[in-house]
Amino acid sequence: MDKHAEEKEAWKKEKEEWEEERKTLATWKVRCLDSEEKLKGRIAYLEADYDEIKEKHVGLEVEMEDLKSCIIQEHIKEFQKGVQQAAFFYENVDINDARFDVNKDVIDGILVDEAESSPEGDGGRGRRMPTWVVMEW
Repeated sequence: MDKHAEEKEAWKKEKEEWEEERKTLATWKVRCLDSEEKLKGRIAYLEADYDEIKEKHVGLEVEMEDLKSCIIQEHIKEFQKGVQQAAFFYENVDINDARFDVNKDVIDGILVDEAESSPEGDGGRGRRMPTWVVMEW
């Protein structure tokens, strides 16, 4: 009988240990389920935030393209205004003259070809600033 009582006592002790472990596992399960719910909520929040940011980004890209085209149009208008002023102030100058070449630049008061004034084409001298750049307004 002693042996039987010892086995019964060992099983009872083992059962108590298993019960304790089951309780611990149950609390872990509850914590994991709580964490899972919190993470699902956080993911939903971040996805909504991501969609909002993505929409703003697309809107900003469209706005940036619009601004680029406005800047380009403004440069074109200002250039045309400059050409009109030059034609007004210098009426007797023919702008169709071959001497007016967009591939030439004025450097140190001399009209030179851009290829000659570029760093590659000037024998290592480097390009000097055009006279109109250093003029003070």
